[in-house]
Amino acid sequence: MKILIFQGRQLPWHHQLSNNYLKLSSYVNIAKIQKHDIIYFKIMKLGDNMLEKVNSPEDVKKLNIEEKKQLAEEIRKFILDIVSENGGHLASNLGVVELTIALHSTYNLPTDKIVWDVGHQTYVHKIITGRKEELKTLRKLNGIAGFPKTKESEIDCFNTGHSSTSISAALGMARARDIKKEDNHVVAVIGDGALTGGMALEALNDAGCSQTRMTVILNDNEMSISKNIGGINMLLSKLRTKKTYNKSSDAVKKIILKVPCIGKPIVRMVQKVKKSIKQLFIPKMFFEDIGFRYLGPVDGHDVGELERMLKISKDLTGPVLIHVLTKKGKGYEIAEQNPDKFHATSPFDKETGKGKKEKKKDYSKVFGEKLVELAQKNDKIVAITASMKDGTGLAEFAQKFPDRFFDIGIAEQHAITMAAGMAKEGVIPVVPIYSSFYQRAYDQVIHDVALQNLPVVMCVDRAGIVGADGETHQGMLDMAFFRLVPNLTIMAPKNFKELEEMIEFAIQIKKPVVIRYPRGGESEYKIEKQEKLNLGKAEILKEGDTISIIAIGKMVARAMQVATRIENENPDSTVEVINSRFLKPIDKETIKKSIEKTKKVITIEDGTIINGLATAIQEIIKEENLQDVQIKNFAYPDKYIEHGSPEELETIYKMDENSIYQEIKEHFIKRCELKL
Repeated sequence: MKILIFQGRQLPWHHQLSNNYLKLSSYVNIAKIQKHDIIYFKIMKLGDNMLEKVNSPEDVKKLNIEEKKQLAEEIRKFILDIVSENGGHLASNLGVVELTIALHSTYNLPTDKIVWDVGHQTYVHKIITGRKEELKTLRKLNGIAGFPKTKESEIDCFNTGHSSTSISAALGMARARDIKKEDNHVVAVIGDGALTGGMALEALNDAGCSQTRMTVILNDNEMSISKNIGGINMLLSKLRTKKTYNKSSDAVKKIILKVPCIGKPIVRMVQKVKKSIKQLFIPKMFFEDIGFRYLGPVDGHDVGELERMLKISKDLTGPVLIHVLTKKGKGYEIAEQNPDKFHATSPFDKETGKGKKEKKKDYSKVFGEKLVELAQKNDKIVAITASMKDGTGLAEFAQKFPDRFFDIGIAEQHAITMAAGMAKEGVIPVVPIYSSFYQRAYDQVIHDVALQNLPVVMCVDRAGIVGADGETHQGMLDMAFFRLVPNLTIMAPKNFKELEEMIEFAIQIKKPVVIRYPRGGESEYKIEKQEKLNLGKAEILKEGDTISIIAIGKMVARAMQVATRIENENPDSTVEVINSRFLKPIDKETIKKSIEKTKKVITIEDGTIINGLATAIQEIIKEENLQDVQIKNFAYPDKYIEHGSPEELETIYKMDENSIYQEIKEHFIKRCELKL
């Protein structure tokens, strides 16, 4: 007879135990440990804080399944508390809690490698790997980053921030491991949205035929930022049915096995037949066809089942893909119902989900409203988005003109070349993409749009300093790399009204056009003057004889503020302010006349110091052989800009009004010592 020890006293083996177990299970986690014929029940109150006990992956490995379930709920609450205060990526992190716990329970980091695609879903990973307290500084200046950073921890094996890169990086690591004759595991975690990116498909193609031992975890939540679309999503929708199919198959199998004598033979016969008719229920496995061992689908919120699958994959040779089904926003009903809204969010009230700050009109919304207005008058206008309908202001356009709206998924390269094809046939494509994501389509802009001089309107949203998302999302480089491309017209508006005029102008001129504008709203400094827009023509906002300030985009308002302060504090000075409007073609005539008059020139731009407005003005000075010119350029240095609020970063890099004024006062009003 077995002996049961419960809370230090012996219990009989009868129904009372099960009653006690059921009664207690509402309040405690019970771990059963059996040694020989003695069964011990380890009691742990649910009130005990699991999160306090977890400071490393080793701590997670010590927990049983029930404790890990409790840890998952505590992590969700912890993340919700932080993101509601700091802002951040909420829905994606709530969706990967159990998956992250299972990964750290199964693998040994940093020896084993986990590459997180995009990386905005790594809050749980950071909590488990000893950065729990640091997460409270999320997205704040000098605080913890919202993405994996190798400089933060050796457990972060690869910096990520853009989509569709993880499989390529992981395959590279796996091949390097093989070359070095090492034996660690390499895992890529990629979402179904990121799988639409061409780079991910290129990597799958290579990995599948490589026979390299690696695991790809497909985190399938049917979302990227907006709801996923396209052929890959259709494929995954069909694969998801396998879960239902397997459940029903198992249930029927159990029933048949209970039939005396003939049950087992029937099951064996059915299993043989099933292989030949399987395709009637489940489509041919794309992943298996290209060389992967496919496992799943598996419930991404079942820690035990996830661990079982991960352990199976560790024992397999060659590339393995585990299809994991998760729910974006899991555990926070408001985010579950609105996963796109809570993909990335500013601080909000946890009870209502409403933002703590009133949302003001921004450049993206102004762009979207103007495009709808123009599209109502011109049926050739179409809009293309790379899975960023809401972020780029196209929601209303999509609703009003569904036949002229194209969401092509996370595939910026495809978006630009498709736009080129449309433009070639007389359609007017407008393509808003974030500045840092336009980098991904640079070859297509050069080769497919500009080379053929096709009238594609390329709107560069989130240009300049973006803020809390840091290096991978700052829009520092777009003016520099677009300026190199022949045939492009490059514009930047000083305010909302000028943006509206630029969109209308871009649609009319039948040339490839780039319009860059920042995240958020226009400056509080209002500029009333608004001259008619002409190709390559700058706008003189204020005339003066002492100093010329030339600015572009959002920095035009800053230039006006600085000019006003110079004149107020230095009565003998008069400042000329020029709104460049165009970076290319730049208004050489207007700028040359101003510099000849003042001999002192300031440039201000919201981008890198290299090859933007500063470089363009210096080229004019040299080309026109302007003599005895003193120049000071205000732009961001040739480096990757860290995360922090735009206001904090402007102060650090001396791009705020006071810093610019003090620099001008020091160099031009007091010493005038800088000469070109």
